[in-house]
Amino acid sequence: MEQLVQKLKSGVLHVVEVPRPATGRQMLLVRNFYSLISSGTEGSTVRAARESLLGKARARPQQVKQVWDVLRRQGPRIAYRAVMKKLDAWSPLGYSSVGEVIDFAPDVTGVEVGDLVACGGLSACHAEVTAVPVNLCVRLPLQYGAWDTDRAQGEEETGTKAGKPPEREQYLKMAAYNTLGAIAMQAVRQADLHLGETCGVIGLGLLGQLVCLLLKASGVRVLGVDVNPAMTALAGQHCADAVFLTGDNGLEDRIARFTRGIGCDAVIIAAGSDSLQPINLAGAMARKRGTVVVLGSVPTGFDRDPHYYRKELQLRMSCSYGPGRYDPEYEEKGRDYPAGYVRWTENRNMQAFQELIAAGKIDLSHLTTHVFKLEDAPGAYDLILKKSEPFVGILIEYDRNGKQETHAIRVKSPPSGALARSAVNVGFIGAGSYAQSHLLPNIPRTGGVVLKGVVTSTSASARTVAERFGFEFCTGDAEDVLGNEEIDTVFIASRHDSHGKYVIRALEAGKHVFVEKPLCLTPEELLRIERCLSGNNRERPGPEDQPGVSAPAPSLPLSVSPILMVGFNRRFAALSKPLKAAVGTGPHAVLYRVNAGAIPPDSWIQDREAGGGRILGEVCHFIDYLTFITGSMPIAVHAAAMDDPFGHQDTLSVSLRYNDGSIGSIQYFANGSRELSKEYVEVHTHGQTVVLKDFREMEIYGGGKPYRKKMLSQDKGQKEEVRCFLEAARNRCAAPIPAEELFSTSRACFGVLESLRTASEVRLTREFT
Repeated sequence: MEQLVQKLKSGVLHVVEVPRPATGRQMLLVRNFYSLISSGTEGSTVRAARESLLGKARARPQQVKQVWDVLRRQGPRIAYRAVMKKLDAWSPLGYSSVGEVIDFAPDVTGVEVGDLVACGGLSACHAEVTAVPVNLCVRLPLQYGAWDTDRAQGEEETGTKAGKPPEREQYLKMAAYNTLGAIAMQAVRQADLHLGETCGVIGLGLLGQLVCLLLKASGVRVLGVDVNPAMTALAGQHCADAVFLTGDNGLEDRIARFTRGIGCDAVIIAAGSDSLQPINLAGAMARKRGTVVVLGSVPTGFDRDPHYYRKELQLRMSCSYGPGRYDPEYEEKGRDYPAGYVRWTENRNMQAFQELIAAGKIDLSHLTTHVFKLEDAPGAYDLILKKSEPFVGILIEYDRNGKQETHAIRVKSPPSGALARSAVNVGFIGAGSYAQSHLLPNIPRTGGVVLKGVVTSTSASARTVAERFGFEFCTGDAEDVLGNEEIDTVFIASRHDSHGKYVIRALEAGKHVFVEKPLCLTPEELLRIERCLSGNNRERPGPEDQPGVSAPAPSLPLSVSPILMVGFNRRFAALSKPLKAAVGTGPHAVLYRVNAGAIPPDSWIQDREAGGGRILGEVCHFIDYLTFITGSMPIAVHAAAMDDPFGHQDTLSVSLRYNDGSIGSIQYFANGSRELSKEYVEVHTHGQTVVLKDFREMEIYGGGKPYRKKMLSQDKGQKEEVRCFLEAARNRCAAPIPAEELFSTSRACFGVLESLRTASEVRLTREFT
């Protein structure tokens, strides 16, 4: 399939072939008919991408600060990778479309293949096929093929005549305005107007025109203001009772006469500006104790006098499509808000907008000034940026010939058969920020390693990673890697909740596995992984345990045991080997302090279902490191955590006892200063103390003058761990980390959770899982 994308480095737009996106939980797969270009938002994005590097930096000061923080903490190499990862990516555009459902996840209900839907959000991009969360889609009120029948039946049942319905194709074009319609509707709801009241609309671009149409349909008198005479004329013809140019003489007096001296009951600012003029003008237009709603991107540092203070004006923000926006529980997991408590969510705003169009109560047909075929879509942005001719609404039209899109597309030719058979043939599942910064750059392009296929959940990112790192193919379906007999080695760097199932699937296929931490999220998954790795075929879970998954032929000879590796990179850091040599054999007393920093409560990492929380997702690193230092297995754990209003337990103290008598303490703090270094380790043993500071500096005390070693930049061992794993896979030798140590770390993490629940020490045994 094809998708419109741009390179942020140059701002150049291309229509490229990409794999069909994955259909995750609570998602629909939609073949687009039309998508709407938001000339304001997307035009700004493309314009910023075409700036010089200095111009990009000026436009994104917050991102520059983030890069500086990475540079200061992790060194120039990692900072450079972080910047280039963003600039070299194919970036999707678009967020409003209409099309036909061609597939949906098993947990989606109330939808059938063939249904027409209007879609919103960043998933509703300019692509032939999109995967969109169910709460960001609405079924069109009238389905293709039953159009006239449904309408006639509805009129007969109610005894009323609806407004003149739009023609089918015209309706589809108007339905593509779905996202902007919901945004405009939310602003109208924030204005809280009543029949017969007056609303001023500042800014009569595409969004402002939609606001005026909705206001007029609801019986509100509409007053429009803009700097552009063409846009005021358009609004005056179709949706506004009075229009004025911003620079008109006596503007405030003319507005006062139109409102009979009262002023506007509400003013909606739909303009985009760096000036205070729109917000101050809104204050002048509003009546005493009126409401000003900020919909567009404008500064809000208004003049206190004479209007906002003396009139006691209310200033409200309108948040995008409405309640549910930016809430992962709503948008990603499909959990609706009860209508009795939240009457108008973003999905119900979309539904209401579509019903108004279908009933003929609003007509957007005059707004569509241009329609581009997908292959010609880059020209639409040239039109927007150069303003070579007047435009309002611009649509992209897609081919509907029903062609079948494949999950995988080939990006480069495979090597010769002899090389492929002798090489480590790598497949990658998940290639987000961490993988692109720390794993993929450290996989050698020579030396018997062949990058076969990469899987990501979004189409543009799959193509980006395949091109950037030299994979033969990219795909949105993990089965294209897990079931590929040519691939013998799999890297898993997807979201945490998928690690366990992918590890099990890959081990069942006889493939070597490198999985980023954590290994899995449940004791049940851990037990299945242990059984898979044990080589006991009778105990291995079969395909019947994973619905819809068939058993592939083994990729490795049955005599070769697959290697399992978890991304516990710190034990491979440059200073870890000399530290371990310095402390020798135990027993040791080890302190590991982690200044982890806070993560927003709505982050997927904090989500127990998706990320497992920070104990399973990150504390496992430090438990493994203590096992590495002591050379012994943990036998008991006790944990205590500070109270957290969200119940995340990410500021905690963990005490571990080891089989050889060693003790370990992990102090994991999410409430510390960002100015303090992240990690600090002390090992006390036999009259000697070794201190490790943020994997950049090591100090040894005892037996004479203190010894210090300091590195130029931080090294946490990612490059070495990847090298060791690939070397073991190539030579069919033992795994770099013994499997029992990997399993004991997972058991210890589950023990931490159990200790927090019971407020007692937990013994760690095989039976614990």
